[in-house]
Amino acid sequence: MSVLIIIPARLASTRLPDKPLADIAGLPMVVCVARAAEAAGYGTPVIAAADDAIVQAARAHGATAVLTDSDLPSGSDRVWAATQMLDPEHNVDIVVNVQGDMPELHSMHVEAVIEALRDDASADIATLAFQSEDLGERADENVVKVIMKDTALSRPSQAISFTRHGADLSAGAFWHHIGIYAFSRTALEKFCALPPSPRENAEKLEQWRALDAGMKIVCAPVLQDCPGIDSPADLARIRRLRNQGQHS
Repeated sequence: MSVLIIIPARLASTRLPDKPLADIAGLPMVVCVARAAEAAGYGTPVIAAADDAIVQAARAHGATAVLTDSDLPSGSDRVWAATQMLDPEHNVDIVVNVQGDMPELHSMHVEAVIEALRDDASADIATLAFQSEDLGERADENVVKVIMKDTALSRPSQAISFTRHGADLSAGAFWHHIGIYAFSRTALEKFCALPPSPRENAEKLEQWRALDAGMKIVCAPVLQDCPGIDSPADLARIRRLRNQGQHS
């Protein structure tokens, strides 16, 4: 199966303006993500940018980028637009949506999500989760949680629910969702053609659109988290980590 990794990115961010271009150890954040994704060995990732400034910055650092319509409503729509540009002959089987604000991405995250989709012929979409016991995360509605049929650490399981609310979870450890997705090309096209579902609108979670349409999502457990950068404090933390790494 052929794989295409796409990283959607846009400058418009209310909490952290120009986030994809934020400097991390001398590189724009989105380029850090692209380099980590490329290390997985599935070809050259493509940054699908809403703004020409992102394209130019990416190319200046040797990354591959294409410009997409700035008015697209979501990252998934941006990924689909880029897929149509890059694969007009329909040669790609799996499209991976890697968020551009995850500079702690590791190649194993990319490998795990692709393998989860490849290994389940009935799945439309694969994603990742990290087991957490952090009470702060549990209560934080910015942290998305996933509920799976089988919670064994050793294998992927079907996702049955996504939520922002800790009260929806059983006591004890819970699964913190990591927003990386592998779609079959057909599933991505179907997903982007669907209107937002009522539960998607209520929870502000795109995953519900797929579940409400009867699409199967499998979730692979991973042993390393991959938090997004959503605030100046998040950015300061990752900069400290990278600086420590350079001087260790």
